[in-house]
Amino acid sequence: MSQQTTEAPGLIERAGIEIIPESQRTAQPRDLFWPWFAANVSVFGMSYGSWVLGFGISFWQATLVSVIGIVISFFLCGLIAIAGKRGSAPTMVLSRAAFGVQGQKVPGVVSWLTSIGWETFLAIMAVLATATVITRLGGDGESVALRVVATVIVAVLIVAASVLGYHTIMKMQSVLTWLTGAVTIVYVILTIPHIDFAAVAAVPDGSLGQVIGALVMVMTGFGLGWINIAADWSRYQKRTASDGAIVAWNTIGGSLAPVILVIFGTLLAGSDPALFDAVAADPIGALANLLPVWVLVPFLVTAVLALVSGAVLGIYSSGLTLLSLGIRIPRPTAAAIDGAILTVGTIWVVFFATDFLGPFQSFLITLGVPLASWAGILIADILRRRKDYDEDALFDSSGRYGAWDWTSITTMVVASAIGWGLVINQFADAAPWNNWQGYLLFLVGGREGDWAYANLGVFVSLVLSFVVAWIARAGRIRQQEGE
Repeated sequence: MSQQTTEAPGLIERAGIEIIPESQRTAQPRDLFWPWFAANVSVFGMSYGSWVLGFGISFWQATLVSVIGIVISFFLCGLIAIAGKRGSAPTMVLSRAAFGVQGQKVPGVVSWLTSIGWETFLAIMAVLATATVITRLGGDGESVALRVVATVIVAVLIVAASVLGYHTIMKMQSVLTWLTGAVTIVYVILTIPHIDFAAVAAVPDGSLGQVIGALVMVMTGFGLGWINIAADWSRYQKRTASDGAIVAWNTIGGSLAPVILVIFGTLLAGSDPALFDAVAADPIGALANLLPVWVLVPFLVTAVLALVSGAVLGIYSSGLTLLSLGIRIPRPTAAAIDGAILTVGTIWVVFFATDFLGPFQSFLITLGVPLASWAGILIADILRRRKDYDEDALFDSSGRYGAWDWTSITTMVVASAIGWGLVINQFADAAPWNNWQGYLLFLVGGREGDWAYANLGVFVSLVLSFVVAWIARAGRIRQQEGE
């Protein structure tokens, strides 16, 4: 029997990974705009402008990379979100149709680690931004007490919203959208005088390899960073909702703000070499230094809330992923456990780590390869299917989806192995544990060529897995839907 919950929505969402009953599937596609927009309207998006230019490309190349990378990556999220409407279960449960009920635990672990990493990163950004702004206001931003208080406040906000669950988060995101959007517009207006168009135009073009490297970084940092949770927010959609509308609202909500913010960030970074360098150490704080003192407090509050908004989506979904791995605890407890991990990680980085951006980006690319492979397999599975999911079989290893789908698992393992061979650890000193990557780069000019920094492995893993799954699993999917 499918696992369903029939109780009416309360203050705390009790639904875990079970199927959402028909009576609670009341959301419409346009509702998907709010969580995705609120989670991505943060001024943090402007920091990517500096990182994109850091690949050695021009402003016009960076603009092209930003638009294409952000829109396509969130479009892929929209394709995954279709599964949420068809099955009314979290992403990692729906993925069992492609990997098997037990086999899904393989990508499930990767997904959980990715979500934990993202939410911790966003929490760290919020704490560092607080310290920088307090320093600008005349306080002691290096104070241990201040950083402890900031860490506790940020962690409490993230965990509280995540524990309360879907309905609270959707309401919160709709409010934060207007608040953070308004302050971001004010920030843009106040910092326009800092743009030096002549300096920006003088930035030389980069090679094709550098452009693709920036493109992969943008895709991984935006849509692909969220793709493993995309269906979590569409599982309350009506079964009659249009697939096209779900894809469209996911794409618009996720990409609208980042496209504008990243392009504006490239204008700022290209105008000021000092800002370009400062973003690497403290992305939000560096941007705050451009503002007059009178606007720092509202900037800090909304910047922190925007980062919290993104982290809430991550920790909510990481809790669901934890449950999908077979951990038998209530959903609020799972969110609280991940919140504790987030807090410990934030404390370690803020108080003990000397460099976190390098290791984080290395970590992101490392997990991005198998996550891209998983996404390619699941997207092929979703596009091949013509019927809704068998809800009972998603929880039954002896059902039509089986316990292990070795075609999908083998494809993910092989594609990931190829992908890791085509990415390079760009932070060898900060993250020496990743220096094993890049063993296939001799095929594209070696470790010193431009293509070595293009992170081709993410693209290869995504496309290869999609093609293999589209062809090799077609018969299996027809058999599943015919049983």
